[in-house]
Amino acid sequence: MKNKYVGLLMIGISIIIGIIVFLFNNALTTIVNASCTHGTSCPMYGTINIQTYISLSLVGIIIIIGVILLLSKEERQIIVKKVKEKKQPKKIDVARLDKDEKVLGKIIADAQGTIFQSELVEKSGFDKVKVTRILDKLEGKQFIERKRRGMTNVVILK
Repeated sequence: MKNKYVGLLMIGISIIIGIIVFLFNNALTTIVNASCTHGTSCPMYGTINIQTYISLSLVGIIIIIGVILLLSKEERQIIVKKVKEKKQPKKIDVARLDKDEKVLGKIIADAQGTIFQSELVEKSGFDKVKVTRILDKLEGKQFIERKRRGMTNVVILK
């Protein structure tokens, strides 16, 4: 709706500018007729014509833009509300896991299935090497997946 008002406003202003151009052109022609002694071969007539054509072409461009705005459809913004779901801890089958693997699996599941490897080291109390080896086993059993993120890995339950 706003585009139509702007388009109409631009068309109205360009019509007013066009009327002013014609009035100015008539006044200039009258002045040149009265002051030029060369008759119709006076060079001032050529400059009046050039100025008139330039100003009328600018008015035409403004009218075209106004018509485009008048005929264009207004874009509508679609607002989508996302409902946040409370993530349930992922369940894993721990029957095939040993004691240390179960500890890491529980920590990963409690973190909604995604945790940084450095956090696993902190929360489990194991050293880095032990956590890496246990994660290698879990990855081999296809319980987890590791993705590189900067200087650490993100551990994701499958």
